[in-house]
Amino acid sequence: MSRTWIRCWGWIVGFASVGLIATEAIAAERVVWRYRLLQGSLSVEELTALAETGEVSPALRSYFRLARRNPQQIRRVLTQETTVNPRVLDRVLNSPIGNVAIDQVSQAIHTPSQQANRQAMRSALVLSASDDSRISLIEVIQNYPTEEIYVDGDRLADAYQQIAGLQDRLNDLLNGGNLF
Repeated sequence: MSRTWIRCWGWIVGFASVGLIATEAIAAERVVWRYRLLQGSLSVEELTALAETGEVSPALRSYFRLARRNPQQIRRVLTQETTVNPRVLDRVLNSPIGNVAIDQVSQAIHTPSQQANRQAMRSALVLSASDDSRISLIEVIQNYPTEEIYVDGDRLADAYQQIAGLQDRLNDLLNGGNLF
């Protein structure tokens, strides 16, 4: 078998193991968030509109007011991109260092049940990078493979730093560094 075929088979098996191959793809539709003492739920559609157009829904406006947050700052966080090579990203995410990074990010962004966080986050990151070699927080949320995604706003800045830090690890790998 060629290396390309083996890699393709690995992706298929990996995606099947986290439930991504099905007649109907599962993607996040709702974000359940917590920030300090506040908690709420909103649609991924509302966050996407904020990220893409700057439009702030009435529900988002209320949440931002209560949290004393500027919608444009949140928009910048949602849309700030990190450029990655998808194949190298996959290699890093399947290494011990990648597992640690994913586990740290999963403290802020996780599944409703807190189960299979590593697999869900790995899937969301790889899917986000696969079409344009870039990752943003809004893409990770959109590609998260559960109907609901839980976001801890108090830990979100740390999670973003972990995602951005993957870029450094990828550069190290591309420059001959060793992940293991």
